Amino acid sequence: MKAWRVHELGQPRDVLTFEDIPDLEPKPGELLVKVLSAAANFPDVLLCRGEYQIKPPLPFTPGVELCGEVVELGEGVTGFAVGERVIGMPSLPNGGFAELAVMSAATAFPAPEALDDAEASALSIGYQTGWFALHRRTQIQPGETLLVQAAAGGVGSAAVQLGKAAGAKVIGVVGGPEKAAYTRELGADLVIDRHSEDFVQAVKDFTDGRGADVVFDPVGGDSYTKSTKCIAFEGRIIVIGFASGTIPSPGLNHALIKNYSIIGLHWGLYNAYDPAAIRECHDELTRMTAAGEIKPMISERLGLTDVAAGIGRLGEGTTVGRLAFLPGR
Repeated sequence: MKAWRVHELGQPRDVLTFEDIPDLEPKPGELLVKVLSAAANFPDVLLCRGEYQIKPPLPFTPGVELCGEVVELGEGVTGFAVGERVIGMPSLPNGGFAELAVMSAATAFPAPEALDDAEASALSIGYQTGWFALHRRTQIQPGETLLVQAAAGGVGSAAVQLGKAAGAKVIGVVGGPEKAAYTRELGADLVIDRHSEDFVQAVKDFTDGRGADVVFDPVGGDSYTKSTKCIAFEGRIIVIGFASGTIPSPGLNHALIKNYSIIGLHWGLYNAYDPAAIRECHDELTRMTAAGEIKPMISERLGLTDVAAGIGRLGEGTTVGRLAFLPGR
């Protein structure tokens, strides 16, 4: 089988190599799947750099999210059938940027019929993260204002669609006109290009001075600091990650004085502490796709040979929307 491998840590373009490796075999409790599509995610960049919280042993194959066709069931696996289309996270160190992958049956789910392979491959991480952020952690309400940082990115684009589906007014902050156009297509009510606009003032103007009720922040750094300047009374800032590379040091006195909450979300922990909630979320997302309320917007459908270049561009911040790698292309 063909697979992208990382033998030493560094920038994706420098360390990803396309190789022939032995075919994988499922262990007890696992599914062996033919990869139909693997979506690009920022954690793939961090894995290559050695900066992700999970550090698989070298060499490893990145690719943390996929849609695949079941080709073999591991010992003890029930509830799945050969030929079934499934989505979820592959089992590192054998990730999704390959022709075959293995998945834990416990964290694999049926692919929604309303989505094609590329769209389905992008549903798990971004939309699950967005759903837990908005509905479990911040409990967003209809009519509230949601500010989404990096709104054209993987989790940001999901948050925009989920916020609109929840009845919120959505403001998307992006960097550049291409990303602004993509975010408008997602359905954001206001799009702010941080390269040419002051998003703090724009948020205040849009909300008549009240500020955003919920801030969805996968960026950190200066984006977080500025978000605290346009957060509403009893607002909630949900911390998703630190794509900027800078982890903020929040001023808790400021949170006290302005009466807002700082909330963290590590979506992966739900697999350990509340896996039933993951399944409930998947069922709700499946319902929403069937109803046309959400749909991953894939901006680029690339071949498997394009992984190093695509993940490289993702790490450099030059991609727009979601990238998906389809081995069949």
